[in-house]
Amino acid sequence: MKLLDGKEVSAKLKEDIKREAAELTEKLGRKPHLVAILVGHDGGSETYVASKMRNCEQVGFDSTNLHYEDDITEEALLAKIAEINADDEIDGLIVQLPLPKHIDPEKVTEAIDYRKDVDGFHPINLGRMQRNLPSFIPATPYGIMLMLDHYKLDISGKKAVVVGRSNIVGSPMSILLARNSNPGNCTVTLTHSRTQNLKEEVLQADVVVAAIGRKNFVTADMVKEGAIVIDVGINRETSTETKSGYKLYGDVDFNEVSKKASWITPVPGGVGLMTIIGLLKNTLEAAKGTVYPK
Repeated sequence: MKLLDGKEVSAKLKEDIKREAAELTEKLGRKPHLVAILVGHDGGSETYVASKMRNCEQVGFDSTNLHYEDDITEEALLAKIAEINADDEIDGLIVQLPLPKHIDPEKVTEAIDYRKDVDGFHPINLGRMQRNLPSFIPATPYGIMLMLDHYKLDISGKKAVVVGRSNIVGSPMSILLARNSNPGNCTVTLTHSRTQNLKEEVLQADVVVAAIGRKNFVTADMVKEGAIVIDVGINRETSTETKSGYKLYGDVDFNEVSKKASWITPVPGGVGLMTIIGLLKNTLEAAKGTVYPK
């Protein structure tokens, strides 16, 4: 078993991004700028946004965290998004999910200018990705593809099974794995909670992407010898063993599955770090105007 090490890959790619950002800053006279909107006080969301802001600083981006109480109206949030859309000094905008129940996340996602949608969730970006046109790719699937590319894993012609069909990870992941690119060219099965004979489907996979949001859902008896296993899950549980007071678990039973896998991502230290890289690369491309010329 070899580790798909998010720490190693993200450190290498951050150096590349930092160098490109410095060159761009000299050319533009300003740094690439990412704005993150956070509503409420969800512990996980606060941690994620803080990490994104910290990583922006590390690669030479400007970043702004706009934090609102969970009683902000949908109207006020949409007005702020419109204001950011109109600001030429801001290259990327993300709104951290989940949002309070009185705010429609689809309405918020569609309100973001697709040219600043560095999370890659806007319907225009998802549609362009599906057609293999230049677009901002959802950050987690993008990060996974960058990791596969870094390790030069040949997955062409292999059978891939994605467990989970979310618009954020599972569905775009299935498209990226199937399309005519390198890495890519897999034969892909997209599975979910209603899939019959799920174990048998996963057992056939040369590449398994687990993104269903359940602790240790993929067990050793579901994975064939030599499979590449990518664990997207980040499941938080309270714990007395850690300083933070919680412990992270993936969607894959790492201890047992790692005995059968040829390559596997750890949790933490795997896909989560690559998600940040996907976001940073999208923001850099937004500032450069390579996806949507300015």
